[in-house]
Amino acid sequence: MSRSRAGEIVRAVMGIIMIIAGFYLSWNGGYFGLKLLEKHFNWSLTPYRFQLLTMVLQFLILMLLAGIAGLIGRLRGDERAFYIPIITAIRQISKGNFKVELENDRRYGQFGSIVEGINEMASELSRMETMRQDFISNVSHEIQSPLTSIRGFARALRDEGLSAESRAHYLDIIEAEGSRLSGLSDNLLKLSALEAESFPFERTAYRLDKQLQEMILACEPQWLGKNIDVEAELDEVTVQAVKDLLSQVWTNLLHNSIKFTPQGGMITVRLRPLDNRVEVEIKDNGIGIAEDELPRIFERFYKVDKARSTSGGGSGLGLSLVKKIVDIHDGSITITSRPGEGTACVVVLPMQS
Repeated sequence: MSRSRAGEIVRAVMGIIMIIAGFYLSWNGGYFGLKLLEKHFNWSLTPYRFQLLTMVLQFLILMLLAGIAGLIGRLRGDERAFYIPIITAIRQISKGNFKVELENDRRYGQFGSIVEGINEMASELSRMETMRQDFISNVSHEIQSPLTSIRGFARALRDEGLSAESRAHYLDIIEAEGSRLSGLSDNLLKLSALEAESFPFERTAYRLDKQLQEMILACEPQWLGKNIDVEAELDEVTVQAVKDLLSQVWTNLLHNSIKFTPQGGMITVRLRPLDNRVEVEIKDNGIGIAEDELPRIFERFYKVDKARSTSGGGSGLGLSLVKKIVDIHDGSITITSRPGEGTACVVVLPMQS
């Protein structure tokens, strides 16, 4: 026997018991109630009148009990009407429909905050679902682009009449696209690890000025290749931070400056202490960024105008990674820029964290 069938039988039995109890209460209530009234008011009733009044009183009591039962049933129905929309909304959300919205009217009374909470939850889940779909779309696009290039140039290499110069050029492109895929995968894994807080956040005290010197020298082949002058003004500063993570910050910012600074340009790196904090500025006189694009540069996969994205060929994850690392260190990063005049990145970090 199913649970629903057993529940119906139990409810039916309980209903019969309640009906019998109602008749029993009305019968005894009418009889003994009239006895009490007769005694209290010193009535002298004939057997016929006593029986007649007893029946009337029994009927009134029975109607009163029926009315009470009906009121309870109605209240239970109102209560059910109260929570049915809430349960329906929660079930819709559990099935992935985040566009539900409950109307917060008077019937919810003091429980209006619950309705508002459900609406806010649905709205936030809808926003997160949109972000998830955009993320999948962006990753698919970023992966598909280099794969298409690799497949196309690999097919071209099958041509036996291809010149040695063209063959070397195609191989360089395949290698570059492979590196691009590797960088995309690496950055995605790092972002995932940082957001899941599974990265080993072991803070140590070290000289930030020396780290910046090492990063500048590591990029020397790139900025010398474009005849870029690099000027460093580094005060001696010790910080308590995750050294490997901050090296990612400086590498990304320096590579961006080199990438978007023209031949013969200039990059300035400054480090100075500010009370219990430290400020690092990396400034270039490159092509710059439009003002309307600055608010979005830390978004994942966001690339600014075509002139920058086509010249760089990045994935749009570098600055997202930088922002996450700076946030982990309780710091801040601001970027100011003017098209044609250059870009300045300022990172402020606590000396102790």
